[in-house]
Order: sequence, then structure tokens, then C-alpha cells
Amino acid sequence: MARETTVAVPGTEIFCRIDGAGADAPWIVFSNSLVTDLTIWDAQVEALQDRFRILRYDQRGHGRTPPGASAPDLPRLGADLHAVLDHVGIDRCSFVGLSMGVPTGLAAYGARPARFERLVLSDGQAKTAPTGAATWAGRIAYARENGMDGYAADTAQRWLQPEAAAGPKGERLRAMVAATPLEGFVHGATALQSYDHVADVARITCPLLVIAGAEDGAMPKSMRASFGDVPGVAVEIIEGAGHVPNFEQPEAFNAALRHFLDR
Repeated sequence: MARETTVAVPGTEIFCRIDGAGADAPWIVFSNSLVTDLTIWDAQVEALQDRFRILRYDQRGHGRTPPGASAPDLPRLGADLHAVLDHVGIDRCSFVGLSMGVPTGLAAYGARPARFERLVLSDGQAKTAPTGAATWAGRIAYARENGMDGYAADTAQRWLQPEAAAGPKGERLRAMVAATPLEGFVHGATALQSYDHVADVARITCPLLVIAGAEDGAMPKSMRASFGDVPGVAVEIIEGAGHVPNFEQPEAFNAALRHFLDR
């Protein structure tokens, strides 16, 4: 039976949802991307809830978690993750991060690596790209000028393949992005303008799965370059998917996730 809770952290209260199997089942934790909420993981919950206890949470300024008074940095987002795990009583878990959830997970791993049994990192980077600060500045300006409705339409076109963007998935993604408060987007985008967790990647000793949408621009190549030297890393490229392969191609994403978790 699902359970909802909130966790007090500096500046806000993080909304969490727990689903899945009974008290003896292992934990898996999901961290969402910028401008999405915890429902971006619905298909993964459906696929795994018979075998895992599943924790999802809305990052600051997303979904049902209000923005704080100021923009967090990535170490703060990593600390939020540990606060959520502490509140729920999770000593050890598998972690799955999407886009902004990738550096969030790396920051949390760097602080307390023994807490993580496995890492799954999808369509995100270990550090801001050389052009990242300018790109995010441009997107912040676009959202301020056009509102989150305008930013949502642009995001769905960038993240999804044309057929998906034109259908129900595109409609659902646009609604999710548009519901994100402008302040929440600006805070998250500001955090992504300048971060570097390459040193934390070098410390990874737990099993690691890297997943990227085949159509997510340079992301497949970038993720191979960022994480390819981790011993034993597994890499999966999801065909027919852009920036949110778990949402756009959930069957293929879930198959890769199950295979990794069963290793």
C-alpha cells in the first residue's frame, strides 16, 4: 500500500512517496530530472513494485516540494537525498537518477558511498558541459519571457521523438513541465550551471549501469566518456528515445534495469 510523507530540510519540505513490496524487500530510490516530478517514474514502479520497496521524491521546487528561499547547489541536493533516506530509515539502497538526478546521486554517493548498493544513472552528466552555463542562462531567460507553458512546449519537442511529442506522452510531459513553478525551474537550472562531480565518479566501487536515450544528442557519447572507466560499468543505449528514456520507452528501459538488478 502506498504511503506519502514529507521531510523537513533547510528551506523546504520534500514530498516523498513509498510503494512496493513488504518489509523484507530491498530498497530502490528514484530521483527525478529538472522540470519533472516523481510520476516520471510511474512505469518503473509498476514494473518493480512486486520485488522492491520503492521510494520516490520530488526534488526542490518540483511536484509537491516547494522551492526553498534560494537556489541550492548540487551538494545541497545530495544532502536532501540523504535526509530523505534518513527519514524513511533506509540504510542501503539501489539508486536511479535521471538527468538532474545524476549529479544529485553522485553528490550523495560522494558523501556516503557505503549507503549505495547499486547506481543507475540515466541521461545526465558528471559535470557541467563547457557550454552548459550559457545554455542554462538562455533557457532561464526563455522561461522568464515565455512562462512555464512556453518552456513546456519547447521541452517536449527537445526531449521526445516527434511521434511521442505529438501524442499522449507529449501532452503528459508538457503538463508536468508547465506545473513546475518558475522559481523551482530557475533554482534547479542555476544549480546545473556549475557543478563538478568527476572526483566522485572516480570513487565508484558499487555496480554501475549507465543508460542513455539514443536520440538524446551527444548524451550517449558524453556518458560513455564520463563513466566508461568505472570498473565493470554496464552501458545501455535505448533506441527510439531522447532525454527521458524511462518515460518514452519504458519497456526497453525497464528490461535494462531488471537485468542489471538481477545480476
